[in-house]
Amino acid sequence: MAFLRFIGLPAAVRRLISVLAALIILTGAPFASFTTEEEASKNMLPGDASFSDAAGERWTLGFAKAVLTPDDVGEKAYYIAGYNSNNPAEGVLDDMYARAVYLDDNTGRGGVVFCAVDCVGLSRHDVNEIREKVISGGGIPDLKSINICATHSHSAIDTQGLWGKSYFSDGKDAAFMQRLKERTAAAIVDAYHARRDGALYYGTADVSEKLADTRTPVDYDGLLTRIRFAPADGGKSVYIVHMACHPELLGRGTKNVSADFPAYMGREIEAATGSEFLFINGAIGGQISSDRINDVLTDPDLDCEAYMKQYGKEIGQTVLGVSDEEAIVPLINVKSQPLSLKCDNTIFKLGKLIGILVNDIRKDPFSTKMTVLTEISYMELGDRQLGLFLIPGEMYPELYSGNFLPAAESANGFDAEYKPLSEMTACPRSFVVGLCNDALGYIIPDNDFLNNEWLGYFDICKDQFGRTHYEETNCVGPETAGAVLEAMDGLVASVR
Repeated sequence: MAFLRFIGLPAAVRRLISVLAALIILTGAPFASFTTEEEASKNMLPGDASFSDAAGERWTLGFAKAVLTPDDVGEKAYYIAGYNSNNPAEGVLDDMYARAVYLDDNTGRGGVVFCAVDCVGLSRHDVNEIREKVISGGGIPDLKSINICATHSHSAIDTQGLWGKSYFSDGKDAAFMQRLKERTAAAIVDAYHARRDGALYYGTADVSEKLADTRTPVDYDGLLTRIRFAPADGGKSVYIVHMACHPELLGRGTKNVSADFPAYMGREIEAATGSEFLFINGAIGGQISSDRINDVLTDPDLDCEAYMKQYGKEIGQTVLGVSDEEAIVPLINVKSQPLSLKCDNTIFKLGKLIGILVNDIRKDPFSTKMTVLTEISYMELGDRQLGLFLIPGEMYPELYSGNFLPAAESANGFDAEYKPLSEMTACPRSFVVGLCNDALGYIIPDNDFLNNEWLGYFDICKDQFGRTHYEETNCVGPETAGAVLEAMDGLVASVR
């Protein structure tokens, strides 16, 4: 690209040449760069073959955390992920953590792990390396499910490689990634050893006025869900907080490593109660963010750091103010399954070939055809009280709610004919756990999926309504949404 620019070719021509070169390169790509289905799924625990209605006598929960921030930020180049490339961190505003919860319903069917990592995203390959360390260490017996999700902070150190020094330059630091995996695995094992008996409760709060959707249709999960563990010994409680919102409030100009607003939400909870917390993100595709995200992105006079901290404090106060708690029956059901997705994104393929992306991808011989190997899971907590859809990417909220753009208002002029997630469960409260066990970019309804006619994923285009379709450049392909929903529908149907 630099040479093509140097010789004076127009931008459109440069991109077209890049596309053609990419296709030639990918056709002859060596198999050593790719993954088999067996390799991709060997550390995925399948969970329960079928769901049970027989509850245990009590809950057992353990919590642990580990600092992931390296000590030499500012001395060594660690690139901040989420906005601009070539943005090395100059300091640390607050630490990146791995926070882990081990949860057991004492039915004898095994425990589950939820772990949240303060980062923009983790590939399934990286998740499986963490799982392998936990499983091979033998420190947790009878474990039936390990789930690791990213909080999606846009001011944490790059864990995907997409925000390096230059275009198609790997932004990951190998030593940092190795330490992240080791410390995350250790936190999971420590959570098991810190387990205590107690009771589990859940409640919700309306945060719709604190959120915004920057892409049509305006649709998002306006409920914050709080799951609170109260130990029988009277010790520290643990708050698991689910909320669908991009942690991107430090804006494009940030130079400091941070977990963004979830860190300050947690500080508010800890200051008031002494409790620990774990933040789980939701369906944030279509750019679900805070109510003032446009100011964050465009107002040069906004003190983004002060705003981010205040936003986190207010969300923490909302968490503490949940008043409609209901006891959760000691019962966990979960099932996971592998999922193969047609990879249509040429940039995604090239990123894998040159070693920037480490997502699990299978390649057909002497062809550019590739398949992303990922996974989905469905979990229920209690007597069908909470339903959790574990999704490997940033899902558009309408794929959960069913509030799709009508044909006349969509980019492609037809209706999205999907069964949404909300119709797949009888649980009174259900939600998407986003960027869980893989980071695949955006998951977009096919009726509003639009790429540049000539340059495909190499350029952002606008539709007939003047709407920008940026998210498509960071998506596996137009068939992804349908494949995920169809697979999830089959998975849920198989357990009852």
